[in-house]
Amino acid sequence: MKRSNEPIFWSLFGAGGMLAALIGPALVFITGIAVPLGLIYAPDTMSYNNMLAFAQNWAGKLVMFGVVALFLWHAAHRIAILLHDFGVHAVAAVKLFSYGGAFLGTVIAGYALLAVGF
Repeated sequence: MKRSNEPIFWSLFGAGGMLAALIGPALVFITGIAVPLGLIYAPDTMSYNNMLAFAQNWAGKLVMFGVVALFLWHAAHRIAILLHDFGVHAVAAVKLFSYGGAFLGTVIAGYALLAVGF
């Protein structure tokens, strides 16, 4: 029986989907509506200095990396399944395109967060 790497991608897809469903709407509301309009927090809550301080904290780095990476892996799996449903059956090319893009985005996000410093 041939071993498959599908469980790895399915777990990343599931974690990203759960995060997108639970955290995504809250992120959109807070960063796109509540803070800019001053509904809950002051508009300067998301100022450059505050966001830089959050990005330089190890916990902030972990949260941002987790959100970005899992959202990317979730989207990659969705794209791979969508392309298969549309009739693109070049499995290797689809996996390279979708999962390779998610991997590249994850590496770039990690590098960017490390470049910000501590």
